[in-house]
Amino acid sequence: METVEKIKQQIEENPILLYMKGSPKLPSCGFSSQASQALMSCGQPFAYVDILQNPDIRAELPNYADWPTFPQLWIEGELIGGCDIIIEMFQKGELQQLISETAARHPAPEAE
Repeated sequence: METVEKIKQQIEENPILLYMKGSPKLPSCGFSSQASQALMSCGQPFAYVDILQNPDIRAELPNYADWPTFPQLWIEGELIGGCDIIIEMFQKGELQQLISETAARHPAPEAE
């Protein structure tokens, strides 16, 4: 699968998706750490892609998104922004509202 196709598929399949360096529990940069902490504070599950483990995505996503840096938060197929925007939205209470509304529209499949 082409890298751009893989990115499109990830964005399509995950209503809340964070492209970051490392993982939410073990972030590999301060910006990714702040962004994932803010998302985790919202209390809803979210998907993430570790771009350090996916150099093809790391190389291609800035072109696709027209956004040069990481982390990148995508919600329902739309790029929200990077660390500064995520933190600013969180401090205003906008991120929590957006995340909870998105999670409500996309309930996780219940385990049987």
